[in-house]
Amino acid sequence: MNLTLRQLKVFEAVARNLSFTQAAQELHLTQPAVSMQIKQLEENAGLPLFEQLGRQTYLTEAGREMFHYCKSVSQQLEEVSDVMQQLKGIQRGRLDVSVASTANYFGTRLLAAFAKRYPDTSFSLDVTNRETLLRQLEQNEKDLVIMGRPPGGRNLNAEAFMENPLVVIAPPEHELAGKKNINLQRLAEETFVVREPGSGTFNAMERFFKEHGVEFSAGMEMTSNQAIKHAVEAGLGLGIVSIHTLELELEAGRLIILDVEDFPILRHWYVVHRKGKRLSPVAEAFKEFVLTEAPSLISPSGYGQTKHKA
Repeated sequence: MNLTLRQLKVFEAVARNLSFTQAAQELHLTQPAVSMQIKQLEENAGLPLFEQLGRQTYLTEAGREMFHYCKSVSQQLEEVSDVMQQLKGIQRGRLDVSVASTANYFGTRLLAAFAKRYPDTSFSLDVTNRETLLRQLEQNEKDLVIMGRPPGGRNLNAEAFMENPLVVIAPPEHELAGKKNINLQRLAEETFVVREPGSGTFNAMERFFKEHGVEFSAGMEMTSNQAIKHAVEAGLGLGIVSIHTLELELEAGRLIILDVEDFPILRHWYVVHRKGKRLSPVAEAFKEFVLTEAPSLISPSGYGQTKHKA
């Protein structure tokens, strides 16, 4: 059937009142206009929806069925209207976010704080590597992405919201533990457990040592910061990781941060989306939340004055 919302609205008023006259008054229409809409609806249905017995109007069996579904449609339309209004006020909505694996250590905390403020919102969170994040941005698959600085020339809008210091970690019993301002040449004598080439951490580490004219020895490659931390704990080498990944290990005393000259390497976290993307109200609210409140919610300790920018 080829029905219109206008026909259903008129039918619902007539069926509820069982009166063409009262429906016309309620809808501010003439009675002939109401009769015309009902006639067109009956022609579309191929069945009579009302029957007239004397001065009284009754629903036919087909009319009762139509009224049942008409009420359901009306309720859903009202619900859609309410949802749209609530979305305008950020009361409801769904957020689709991806974060770099390193950012997962605080990304869930940000989402939890946001959800507490807007309890009727929902979200999905994807934790993945830098390459996948860039692909998701390129294909406009996500509302927002939290990651290190994205490469230029990708038609992206990236806004920094928090420092991301990279520090050198070691097991507590390491011979360099407790040393002050460790020389980079001395550090280069050590073997490092590193992230895979192409990751943001590896790129920053490689760039840092190259700028200082120091070669470092990469003994093992790992695909996650968690694996690096486990390897360093086991004594397989030193590691360079984000301070934001170390909260539990530092509190438990399983790892320490070495005091190395020109460290930490200062990077930043960015909230990123495609340029020109029309963010939903809830996505816009989350972006603003991250930019203004993330630094106060995520405040790592355990490192000193930042010395080097990357």
